[in-house]
Amino acid sequence: MQSYAAVILDIEGTTTPISFVHDTLFPYVTNNIEKFLRENWGRPELEEQIDLLRDQASIDVKDGISDAKWIPDKSADISSSEDMQAAVIYNITWQMKQNRKIGALKSFQGYMWKSGYETGDLKGIIYDDVVEAFHKWNHMGCKVYIYSSGSVQAQKLLFSHSNKGNLLEHLSGHFDTNIGPKIKSESYVNIAKSIGEQTKNIIFLTDSAQEAVAAEGAGLQVVIVVRPGNASLPSYITENANIKIIDNFLTLFNK
Repeated sequence: MQSYAAVILDIEGTTTPISFVHDTLFPYVTNNIEKFLRENWGRPELEEQIDLLRDQASIDVKDGISDAKWIPDKSADISSSEDMQAAVIYNITWQMKQNRKIGALKSFQGYMWKSGYETGDLKGIIYDDVVEAFHKWNHMGCKVYIYSSGSVQAQKLLFSHSNKGNLLEHLSGHFDTNIGPKIKSESYVNIAKSIGEQTKNIIFLTDSAQEAVAAEGAGLQVVIVVRPGNASLPSYITENANIKIIDNFLTLFNK
């Protein structure tokens, strides 16, 4: 690898086990949403989240997306609180089954996870080597950023309520898909502009082959991280001499 001035990290399958996301975070939402809505109904923060979901649902219905349904407006005659809650539960459950990366869904998930982290029901899982790498990068003067499909709020919650303690002090910034899709090269160019670095001076760590290709196309140095449970890598990655493959962040510091 060439020298670099900034590090961008993916979360799922990179800093954090895929199983934590799919076996802990996602079920927390689906298993607790009915109780959560009932206990928080009428709060301004929840109404803001529902407005986002309603706007997205309207777009989905107009676009003819299969099984998409309206979320009734609170001013509608038929929209009792029970009707509204049922519509929200349907919408969240439907979107999560589709594994959508839509902003409104990610925002609502983050809102629910915030409650879970604050009560101690949730605790982020970070691999041991990640924390040691944070210290090394900080000592080197390298700034470390997170880029994930999860909302910035959800990212901060995971790293501030982790099994390794509050790790936010090691991070210089966070990006989600508001900067652009993770499989588009333009998104990485946008991040480089945002942090004031040339793409060639940035190293990006991810478990995703598609993200790796997009980042390489933008001129970043790219590292694929192999963790337990991650998907197998296609040949166009394993045969690409420009993409380094590691199973431990600390490998990057070996001379």
